[in-house]
Amino acid sequence: MAELTPKQIVEALDRHIIGQDDAKRAVAVAIRNRWRRQQLPEHMRQEVGPKNIIMIGPTGVGKTEIARRLADLVNAPMVKVEASKYTEVGYHGRDVESMVRDLADVGIHMVRQEQTEVVRTEAERRTEEVLLDALMPPSEYDRLDHDAESETAQRRYRSREKLRAQLKAGDLEDSLIELTVDERASPVGMFATVGMDQLGPEIQNLMDQFMPAQTKPRRMPVHEARKVIFQQQCDKLIDRQKVAELAAQRTENSGIIFVDEIDKVCGAPGGWGPDVSRQGVQRDLLPIVEGCTVNTRAGPIRTDHILCIAAGAFHRCKPSDLMPELQGRFPIRVELSDLSAEDFRRILTEPEGALIKQQVALMATEGLTLEFSEEAITALAETSYKVNQNAQNIGARRLHSTVEKLMETLSFEAPDRRGDTVTIDEDYVRERLKGIAEDETLIRFGFHSLREDS
Repeated sequence: MAELTPKQIVEALDRHIIGQDDAKRAVAVAIRNRWRRQQLPEHMRQEVGPKNIIMIGPTGVGKTEIARRLADLVNAPMVKVEASKYTEVGYHGRDVESMVRDLADVGIHMVRQEQTEVVRTEAERRTEEVLLDALMPPSEYDRLDHDAESETAQRRYRSREKLRAQLKAGDLEDSLIELTVDERASPVGMFATVGMDQLGPEIQNLMDQFMPAQTKPRRMPVHEARKVIFQQQCDKLIDRQKVAELAAQRTENSGIIFVDEIDKVCGAPGGWGPDVSRQGVQRDLLPIVEGCTVNTRAGPIRTDHILCIAAGAFHRCKPSDLMPELQGRFPIRVELSDLSAEDFRRILTEPEGALIKQQVALMATEGLTLEFSEEAITALAETSYKVNQNAQNIGARRLHSTVEKLMETLSFEAPDRRGDTVTIDEDYVRERLKGIAEDETLIRFGFHSLREDS
């Protein structure tokens, strides 16, 4: 994070996301402020809060993608949740605090992966020794011979080294060995229906004590056993307490919670019916954003400095309909604009994982060379844009449906056209997508015309 300036963060996001410069600049400054906070004296550091953001814009314009790419860029734990999945305490639904527990689990997973790389060399060495022991178990006579200089010990050493060379050369990958693995029983009864993710850490630890892991012998080939043994050796080498401490620290100082569909919990206070808990969800969200302590597998987590990014379309309401207390905890608001036909054309070609690049790579696996003319890409973008105007606007996600429709026949025939070169031009696009932007065709494809709703 220290090496990334706001300008560099925006440039990195530009490689994956087209447009939405205001949103990119807002998240870049919010991330940089985290680094700035770490440089402050301890007494001042605790006073600086996160720059929480509300992203306002229709679906498919890049709200979630910006948050996801940002988390990958700065190597920060992140969870994406939908506000509509949570309900006020006392109603059926997930507990709001579970988002913090999920975030801590992500932090534990990230730290564990890093610690695995630290101990990889030693774990691989131990894995090799365990595999050799399984491939050449010592006999009773070998166990009785403790003299390392004896002829039997020397013969066994030469046989083991010869086996080691074969193992490293990959000649024994399909050999079967017997391995002892740990298997944990699944929860039954009430806990099976509730789900372990909704239980508190204390209850989860209690369940682990009631249902300890059971060892069970299994026969498997060497290439599968190597993965199991490697994980077992990593478990022995990695300090769990250190993992929990590092995960808690990373979660508190670098964690990102992306709350999507925040507009779905906007509603008038009081009332009856399925929307009765909307205000309750906001009240439960407030302590998380404001700062509270949540018990997790990594220990108690303070949420004071976790960056919260909320997003919503706000078609039927506006951010001011949220509780004033909750609004005050999101000081930054950015509005994402609708995508134009030119944006669609750029999305098809410019990002590192652009849809056109994906299709070319997929067809290349079949030995088929696929080429798109500039006119074809423009026609594809214009058609997708027109469909969004005539039907429900789902942003860039519309490109997925039109591209799949365009490639439908070619994808089916690709294995039989190995060695061919196919150039998709404007006429091909117009022919394959003919009528897709008409209302009667949209209904047949499962889209809904806004004209019927008006």
